[in-house]
Amino acid sequence: MNTVTTSFGSDELDSALAAARASGAYAHGLQDIADEDKVDGLASGGYPGAQHEARSNARSGSVLVGVRDLHKWYSGVHALKGVTLDFKRGEVVGLLGDNGAGKSTLIKILSGVHRPDDGEILFEGEPVRIGSPKQAMRLGIETIHQHNSLVPSLSIARNLFIGREPLRFSMFGIGPMNYARMRDDANRALADVDLHLRSADALLGELSGGQRQGVAIARAMHFKSKLLILDEPTNHLSVKETDKVIGFVRGLSTQGVTGIFISHNLQHVFHSCDRIVAMARGQVVLDKLVHETSPEEVTEML
Repeated sequence: MNTVTTSFGSDELDSALAAARASGAYAHGLQDIADEDKVDGLASGGYPGAQHEARSNARSGSVLVGVRDLHKWYSGVHALKGVTLDFKRGEVVGLLGDNGAGKSTLIKILSGVHRPDDGEILFEGEPVRIGSPKQAMRLGIETIHQHNSLVPSLSIARNLFIGREPLRFSMFGIGPMNYARMRDDANRALADVDLHLRSADALLGELSGGQRQGVAIARAMHFKSKLLILDEPTNHLSVKETDKVIGFVRGLSTQGVTGIFISHNLQHVFHSCDRIVAMARGQVVLDKLVHETSPEEVTEML
């Protein structure tokens, strides 16, 4: 079996990002936190204050998604109890909580898997009903799960376009798929997240776990997501692959993409997010900017 390789050079990525920002291109960094200073900072709990200062635009930005007094019951279990939150444009929010805290229920509602029993969802200031994942995607809401919905037996290009395949021509929405366009667009989408693979025609099953997450991220970015929900994206990944995903999360706000990062790892969240939201027993128990709180306070609230 051929080996599929990827390259995430930090210096090359910084240069590429600078060029992309200067030209207004839609690119962002799934970067390798390879240099010792960055890795040591993550391992020792040091948080990049300068990074958060650079994100002041996210803090003061307009609200992309808001939820108002959300309630959800599962039989006799009150899973969400009057949750009210705002997610601003270009802001990355770390969503924390133990199992059963309500965070999974909240993101399932935002991604169209479940509907709230009471309350309101606002998208770009307008009330919306998100009745299905397809409706969520039309709004620009994409979710990347820890067990992502990719198909190992299909090519990378096919996986990028599952459910949204371009057609050479169509009659009543039916027609032959445009494989050449999928291949070309897939190569561009992978390059935009600095993911360099042998070929977009390679089978997804040949990739590592981190590379598969990169493909899922490239898919979300190709379709111009406005809100990207990452549900435990670093689970079951190696340390190096985890660093790559963390690097991507840190780069979301520079592209104007709102992110919700769900994780049980406090160090990852504090290192990559602008704001921390902690949930317990179906309620929000903490909502602070990263520099205003600490892992110890979050742990105490949980």
